[in-house]
Amino acid sequence: MCGRFVITSPPAALRQIFGYLDQPNFPPRYNIAPTQPIPVVIVENGIRHFRLMRWGLLPAWVKDPGKFTLLINARAETLLEKPAFKNAIKRRRCLIPADGYYEWQVSEKRKRPHFIHRRDGAPIGLAGLAETWIGPNGEELDTVAIVTAPASSDFAVLHHRVPVT
Repeated sequence: MCGRFVITSPPAALRQIFGYLDQPNFPPRYNIAPTQPIPVVIVENGIRHFRLMRWGLLPAWVKDPGKFTLLINARAETLLEKPAFKNAIKRRRCLIPADGYYEWQVSEKRKRPHFIHRRDGAPIGLAGLAETWIGPNGEELDTVAIVTAPASSDFAVLHHRVPVT
């Protein structure tokens, strides 16, 4: 978890639900994958803002992103222990709006996708950690990882981890 998710709610509805003033306009997306830009709600100076960030956290101390493992998820129970997340957990917590996410059930012949979402269809906020990576030439890249936790027995049939909502 979580390797693919969906966001189909209208931008105006998400603005109202998540309480940011920005007015982004973006199309529905049904199969968001790591390394793609994703919507993020982050608090800056006490005010919620909408930002697009690359899914796959790069800690500020990384010298060469090409040689660093992509961090799309962060285990809730080890966040404070991992150097990659220490600064982000203190200063850059965020929410990632989503309408649901996919988990795959592996059988002998193939992987079968399951779409996990609220029964009432309302959007959810996935807990995230954000970090701005600054490259050697001063370029900045805002990146994010989804926080995960152990799955309940109901969900463990599909995967042992779930996003924190």
